[in-house]
Amino acid sequence: MLMTQEPMLRRFWHCLFPVSDLTEKPQPFRLLGEDIVVWKDLDGKPHAVQDRCPHRTAKLSLGTLENGHIVCPYHGWAFDGEGTCKLIPQETTPRQRAIRARAYHCAARYGQVWVCLDEPAFDIPTVASYGDPSFRQVFEFSEDWACAPLRIMENEFDAAHLSFVHATSFGSTDPVPNLPIIEILDDGFVARSRPAVRNPEGLRVSLHTTEATTVRMTTGRYYVPFFRVTEIAYPNGLKNILVTALTPIGDRNTRFNQFVLRNDTEEQVSTAEVIAFDRMVTLEDKAILESTDPNVPFESSEGEEEHMASDRPGLLMRKLIRSICDDLRSKSMPPVAQEVTEETELAGA
Repeated sequence: MLMTQEPMLRRFWHCLFPVSDLTEKPQPFRLLGEDIVVWKDLDGKPHAVQDRCPHRTAKLSLGTLENGHIVCPYHGWAFDGEGTCKLIPQETTPRQRAIRARAYHCAARYGQVWVCLDEPAFDIPTVASYGDPSFRQVFEFSEDWACAPLRIMENEFDAAHLSFVHATSFGSTDPVPNLPIIEILDDGFVARSRPAVRNPEGLRVSLHTTEATTVRMTTGRYYVPFFRVTEIAYPNGLKNILVTALTPIGDRNTRFNQFVLRNDTEEQVSTAEVIAFDRMVTLEDKAILESTDPNVPFESSEGEEEHMASDRPGLLMRKLIRSICDDLRSKSMPPVAQEVTEETELAGA
């Protein structure tokens, strides 16, 4: 399935980029193939509307911000965060109040901008340790990858690729992976495992260890469709929590947003050192994932893919996404009108 072919994905919150990216200019973004524009008002609250002026279709993202409103570059029409036209410079009549740009649900959470294109079916996922004073937040990156978000998310829970893709960084030399214990939930699952990993010299600093190998407790929380919170707990007490939000730009491109929460200090391990190792690991993944087919088969009839035991988390993702989207679709469909016949009239008598 290609991402833009599933309209129910519009009912999930998607993480676009850090709030800090919103400056004094409108910020364009493409979400599920739809062009939107994001800006912040005078109170610093983010807003999102379709990147298309309802007057003559000019891109609002080419415009300016005035008094918290977005102003079209073509004729100066101004719109507020609800999409309501607040000003038509060429007219003095109040008719602009009936003119609207299409507005979307928009919020700031975890220092990121989130948008939902239709009525949200779920809340923005919870990151339990966010805001805990014993953890610091390290923002790592927000960048575009040329592959489907589901390919990346499946990879985050794929234990079998570590020995190959990450052979030069931390992957075990044993190709047989430690498979996770999975608990299935209504909106995703929790995967728990205790993998043994190598600690190369560059990694030992950020892990506060001198050991060559470590057995760590990994607890990965997956949220449908493309969000995960993975806590990695080390024997020395260090906790490194990876928070990854993948956003479908279109069928072949994904915005990859990631930050980490750690219960150590800048003095112990610098932000630069934390980012450097995770960047090395993710770039190893990127080289492979950008070679994959963006059309992910959800059913056997959609394409040919063979599977093995370690693929279970990814297959569960496909099943959960399909099931939840089908459920949302059935609830959003109007009831089928019953054709009135002589038999139905008699049955109701």
